[in-house]
Amino acid sequence: MKPRIKLSTIFQYLIFFAIGLGLVWWQLGRMTPEEKTQFYESLRNARYIYVIPIVILGLLSHLFRALRWKLLINPMGKVSGENAFYSVLTGYFGNTFIPRFGEILRCTMLSKYERVPFSKLVGTVITERLFDLVCFILFLLLTVLIQLNTVGDFLDEKLSLISAQKRGVHSWLKLLIFLAIVIVCITAGSYLMKKYKDRKIVLKVKGLLAGLREGVSTIFRLKERGAFLLYTILIWALYLSQIYIGFKALDVTQHLGIGAGMSVLALSTIAMIVAPGGLGAFPVAVQQVLLVYHVNNISFGWLVWGVNTALIIVAGAISFLLLIYRNKGRHHAIAHEKPVNTEDN
Repeated sequence: MKPRIKLSTIFQYLIFFAIGLGLVWWQLGRMTPEEKTQFYESLRNARYIYVIPIVILGLLSHLFRALRWKLLINPMGKVSGENAFYSVLTGYFGNTFIPRFGEILRCTMLSKYERVPFSKLVGTVITERLFDLVCFILFLLLTVLIQLNTVGDFLDEKLSLISAQKRGVHSWLKLLIFLAIVIVCITAGSYLMKKYKDRKIVLKVKGLLAGLREGVSTIFRLKERGAFLLYTILIWALYLSQIYIGFKALDVTQHLGIGAGMSVLALSTIAMIVAPGGLGAFPVAVQQVLLVYHVNNISFGWLVWGVNTALIIVAGAISFLLLIYRNKGRHHAIAHEKPVNTEDN
């Protein structure tokens, strides 16, 4: 007999969808009047037939990211690909609220329904992000090398401005103070952990650090390295394809090619790191890149940002609900199991 959905579950689903709608309102409310005008103009002028493949490619990129994450987790215990996918999308949803909160959220959700501890999952995410950083640097170098005359001059100009703004004693002083604080914190932490090594809180911290260390080290124990690299290439290829197809959605950008798409992807990636959800920073960064290709228009940036933000909010909310619905009773069963010890593996 098919299980009945409880009224409390329906209420929970409605609450979460309301949060999703509230998030859309919040994102729009943070825009300036000028930004709202530009955003609505981009929506008015777009060819929406191209929005469909952008959404599909976006979902595929998240799927490959989940499958790649699953490869990192496998040495510590097998997890469901479906749960990994829903957790990744839920994490992106969380990032629209608070920057980097999504990384914690996706680990929390997956550890709730799988037999892998939270701390070890966080370690795999740290590894994944470090690998993504290396990939981004390589992608940026490739973008500059194949368009040296175009992009090289643009980057040289921007880096010179940043260098001029950061030059001086104050910048070095801030850096030295920051490094000193880090060293003091590490030293004090090590001393306290040795002195109170038998305290419950110290044992918990040690367990957390051990889990993080094991999670980070999975990259060295990875058996499916070919698949890991393939998923990485597919993720970046899909990101680039989204930009390239997006060019076709507006008259002013439809003539731009792959080279321009690589430049937009490189700088917009930085914008997504700088601002929560890329709001404001993403369209401006894209506009600056397009100026290099003699296109003075901010609508494209707002269009791509709007489509991807809507995708994350809708797909993330649905994924959160599916994660709960598809794993009914599983959390209770796992919570009463003895945790799997992988330290000696």
